[in-house]
Amino acid sequence: MEQLKSIFEALYAKYNRREFVSYDPLIFLYDYPDKKDREIVALISSSLAYGRVAQILKSVESVIKPLGMNPHQFIMGASPEFFKKEFSCFKHRFTCSKEITALLLSIKRALKQHGSLEELFCKSIKKSCSMIEAQHSFTKYLNDGKESYLLPTPQKGSACKRLNLFLRWMVRKDEVDPGGWDKIPVSSLIVPLDTHMLKVAQKFDLTLRKHANLKTALEVTDSFKRINPEDPVKYDFAVTRPGILNIKSKDIQ
Repeated sequence: MEQLKSIFEALYAKYNRREFVSYDPLIFLYDYPDKKDREIVALISSSLAYGRVAQILKSVESVIKPLGMNPHQFIMGASPEFFKKEFSCFKHRFTCSKEITALLLSIKRALKQHGSLEELFCKSIKKSCSMIEAQHSFTKYLNDGKESYLLPTPQKGSACKRLNLFLRWMVRKDEVDPGGWDKIPVSSLIVPLDTHMLKVAQKFDLTLRKHANLKTALEVTDSFKRINPEDPVKYDFAVTRPGILNIKSKDIQ
């Protein structure tokens, strides 16, 4: 484990820098110093983080731009009719205008009832004492009890990569992850498992599983916990950069 930690720390030192964030929807979060605004932008950005990078960035920008620099204040004052009209032509792969409007209205409901998305999630995790159950409760609330590709639940075995990405962004704080949520322990986070992370995990024998589902995500997270118990998702951004950016790195060959 010490050898693996040494390799991952080297990758972290090399790639965990903002200069490598330009092709990641995470870049939008840096413009929002208030965590009540940042968490909204983070949820929108992470939920749409599937498909081609260029399209992801374009779609995220088309949603957050009308919300201005104070999304929390704007959403609280906007009417359902505004959202339906503003995003009537929105389309991002499997996500249509109806779904993005529903998400924004659910965010508004959460803000009115709980004050922030952070408080909503914290109430969910306090009730269950389980990150998986908390994620299910959180997504169930925002999906108004319906199923959604935009915000899937872990209850059916999904790795929920985008939801775990959202949590990484908001709970961790370093040069890349801006943080803001301080009531959830970093140690409770789950690795945002996608094909890039799965390849890294298989390369370093962090899992023997072949599919990027919830069981694999938990197994990979447990492996990282043996390397860094306090911060199991610390290396997520850094170890996946070479694959995402098509960089040949001797550290992961």
